[in-house]
Parts: sequence; structure tokens; C-alpha cells
Amino acid sequence: MNIQRPLLLAAALSSVLLAACAAPSTSADKGADMSKPKVDATIKNDAAPAARINLRGFTWNLDSAVDAAGKPIALLQREGKYGLKLSFVGDNLGVSGGCNHVGAGFKLDGDRLDISDFRTTLMACQDQRLMQMDTAISEQLKGKASYAIEGEPPSPRLLLTTASGAKLTLSGEPTAETRYGSAGTTMFLEVDSQLRKCSHPLIPNHQCLWVRERAYDANGVALKPSDEWHFLYQDIEGYQHEAGIRNVVRVKKFDVKNPPADASSVAYVLDMVVESESVPAPNAK
Repeated sequence: MNIQRPLLLAAALSSVLLAACAAPSTSADKGADMSKPKVDATIKNDAAPAARINLRGFTWNLDSAVDAAGKPIALLQREGKYGLKLSFVGDNLGVSGGCNHVGAGFKLDGDRLDISDFRTTLMACQDQRLMQMDTAISEQLKGKASYAIEGEPPSPRLLLTTASGAKLTLSGEPTAETRYGSAGTTMFLEVDSQLRKCSHPLIPNHQCLWVRERAYDANGVALKPSDEWHFLYQDIEGYQHEAGIRNVVRVKKFDVKNPPADASSVAYVLDMVVESESVPAPNAK
């Protein structure tokens, strides 16, 4: 059975939702000096002087959510746990962790967020609660919200108070752009359905990803694939290989500053999976 994800849909949505995929990776402001974070909010912390932090430099994981009366918002939980992630990329807010990838435009005004109506991909999930989460988070976040950031990198907390009075608490995780100090380079890789034995000086019988680079035109139509398959001797951050599934992934490639002698000078971080296909095992009848 083939599992296909429409490439054109993914390409069309990528400019709007960006961080929604996945994966979990967001982009820092283009041309920003990462050593001097952009001022987005004042950290409120009685134990330390006021500091500044880049809202866009983190992925924000939902830890708790209560309504205006202080009651937990059950629709934002799955099996009693919160799993939604917010990312702020350019002028777009992306939400992932439910059924679909959800996004909206936003504007900052001091400690205020003005969030426009949400857009969403149109996938259906067997778990109806995931689809309910998409609707619930969209309804909670749209409109005007206030926010504050507490703590310091690498583990700040984002406190959101929505237009309805709901209070969301989220923990920050530095984006790849923040960790590697650059915007990175976007590229597409086709990942074969099977790992292959490759040489590794420290790991006997090591298995590597077998990949080749892919390219697409301005309309998202795939160009002829490269015939140059090669080993990828390192992992793609955020990517989980599944035997028998061929994927085309969009990744960010970063230069690693001062890597250890036995480590790569580049890093690959998953941005989104744009195409998947189930492939029979080579010896399958």
C-alpha cells in the first residue's frame, strides 16, 4: 500500500505555515545578528535584571493551558498530556502537534500579539481528538493576546494570555537557527527506504541513510532526480527512519562552528516531509 502526501500541497503551504511541519525547525530573522537577539519581550524575573530575548529564536512547547476560570482546557490535551508546539517565523505563527499543520499571520506590538485567522492543511486523522485540538488551539489563539517571557536561555518560558482570558504556559527550545547561529541552507533529499551498511571507524556494521539530492521548480513540480546516490554518515535531526518507507524531505543544512575532530562540520535538520511512499523489501515476493 502506497502512502502519498501531495507534494504540491506541501510546497504551497510551506511559504505560509513554514514551521508547522514538523518536525520540528523554524527560521530566524533573515540577516539577523544571532549574537544580539532581537528585542521582542521583556523577561520578568525578580531574581535577575530585566533582559531581552528573541521570540522567534525558540520553538515553544505547550506545558499547560487553563481557561479564564482557571480550569484546564481538555481539548488541548491528548491522553492527558499537552503536545502542541508554537513557532514564530517571520510574520507567521505555526502550530504543530495536532492532526494538521495550522498557521496564521501575526504582528507584535510591545507585549501584545495580534493574530489573524488561522489556515490549516486538510488531512483527516483517525484520532478525532487530534482534529479537535486543531480547532481548539485556533479558536484560543486568534485575536489579540498579551505575552511575557520568563527565565533565561536556553530554557525560557512563554506566558500567553488570549483574548478570551485563557492562560497558556509554554517552554522554549532553541531553534536550529539559534543553536547554529545562522539561517542555514534549504535543500531537499530523497531518503531510500532501506538503510545500508557503511564504513565507520568506531561502529562495526554501521548502517547509514542512502540519499540523493532532489530539486523542484518554482511551482513545486519535481525536476529530474540526481543519479548520485550516496551515504549520509550522520543523522538528520528530527528525522526518524522507518524501514520500507521512502521519503523526500526538506532539510536545513548548517555549518557547525568548531566541530570535534571526529564530528561532521555540517548538520542537517528536518524541516518537513514532502513525500512518502511505501516500498516493498528487495526480497519480497
